[in-house]
Amino acid sequence: MRETDLLQQLAASSAEGADGLDTIGFKQLFRQHPAGVAVITFAGPEGPMGFTATSVISVSAAPPMLAFAIAASSSTWQTLQQAQTVLVNFLDAPSAHLSARFARRGTDRFAGVEHRRLPTGEPLLTEAAAWVRSRVAQHVPTGESHLVTLHALEAQIARTSAPLVYHDRTYHGLGQHSRL
Repeated sequence: MRETDLLQQLAASSAEGADGLDTIGFKQLFRQHPAGVAVITFAGPEGPMGFTATSVISVSAAPPMLAFAIAASSSTWQTLQQAQTVLVNFLDAPSAHLSARFARRGTDRFAGVEHRRLPTGEPLLTEAAAWVRSRVAQHVPTGESHLVTLHALEAQIARTSAPLVYHDRTYHGLGQHSRL
C-alpha cells in the first residue's frame, strides 16, 4: 500500500467515530511499525509451552521490568496464567524459522526444536540470541488481550548478530546494510 493511501485510510477511519480508530486502521498503522521478535516459553503441566511475541517491551531499568501482550483467545493463555516464571527468548535473523513455528496453532511447537530446561524448569531455545528469565509480576486485562508484566531475574546474551524484526507481515534481519 502506498504511503498516501495508508495516510488517507487512517485519517478516514479516525474521523469515522468518537470511539477512536477502528480495528482495521489500527492494524494497518502497526504493520508499518517494526517490532523485535521473541518466543515466550514456560513450563506447563503437560510439558514445555511457548508462543511468538512481537510485543516485548522494556518497561523499567530499576527495577528491571519488561512486558508483553498476549491475546485472550491464544491457546496458551489459560496455562500462562498459572506460570510463576517465563523465559523470553530473543531471536535473531538466522532463527526466523522459530518465530514462524511458535506462531502456529494446533501443533507441538517444541517438536524437533532444540531446547533444554534451565535448572529452574523453564525451556530455553538453544538457538536464541539472548534470553531473560523473569518472574510474572502482573496480568492486566487490556481490550482483547492481556498485558503481562515481568520482573527480570537473570539474562544471557549468547551472541550478537542481525536482530530479527517483523514489519508489514514479513521478517527482516537488521545488519550493516540497514544502518543509516
